[in-house]
Amino acid sequence: MILVFGRTGQVARELQALADVTALGRDQADLCDPAACAAAIHAHAPAAVINAAAFTGVDRAETEEDIAASVNGAAPGAMARVCADLGIPIVHISSDYVFDGSGTAPFGPDAPTGPLGAYGRSKLAGEAAVRGAGGVHVILRTSWVFSAHGGNFVKTMLRLGGERDMLNVVSDQVGGPTPAGDIAAACVSIARQLARDPAKTGIYHFAGTPDISWAGFAREIFQQAGLSCTVADIASSQYPTPALRPANSRLDCSETARVFGLDRPDWRAGLKRMLGQIKAQEA
Repeated sequence: MILVFGRTGQVARELQALADVTALGRDQADLCDPAACAAAIHAHAPAAVINAAAFTGVDRAETEEDIAASVNGAAPGAMARVCADLGIPIVHISSDYVFDGSGTAPFGPDAPTGPLGAYGRSKLAGEAAVRGAGGVHVILRTSWVFSAHGGNFVKTMLRLGGERDMLNVVSDQVGGPTPAGDIAAACVSIARQLARDPAKTGIYHFAGTPDISWAGFAREIFQQAGLSCTVADIASSQYPTPALRPANSRLDCSETARVFGLDRPDWRAGLKRMLGQIKAQEA
């Protein structure tokens, strides 16, 4: 049995639909209480752990960094230490926000980190804590997650695109949108492979292809959804937010393909599946 931290998030929902897992919500394992997370692992005695829970409010983290640091930093460390003690693998989902977004080249797993804000700092702290536990682990960095569940860019665009004729969307931030279902499948595959081959421990990247700007992503969303909303490209400076976003979120995922046999998913196919799921829900 795989124990999943997170129950209502995008990847956690997909994990429950995909595999035989036990998913823990906040009522069963509060990530603000790292000791409770450790106790949950002891209580369930799983074959592997996937941490799909996180404080994801990028802007909110600027004023609630202590909470973000606990949820994204201390809690994963507590999980990883128990997993190390029990000799079981942990897969921990991290983020492109650990990088500073400079340049245009894809960031490799060994590239220097340099988070721009509190959210990125909290995710980087979680990575360090998981590595520091010394057990079998994979830190899987991903980007621009979307699914039919919860809040995300695609759902926001669908709502606004149905209400307006034109939208201003940032065009100078580039990355790989990633379907949550593909992340979930990758996590399960990695957890199972780690159990057989602990030498695969390390940091890996997994993001959708092709890389695109938010504005380009919005255009594809509207095209696939049959919405006539026009997208106007704007600079990040024209859409200020409390937290800075990386301009370059491109991730080099070649090592993940080489070691685990997991290729980058085509996010356009994932978007098509998502729109079908939403249509089915509405029906």
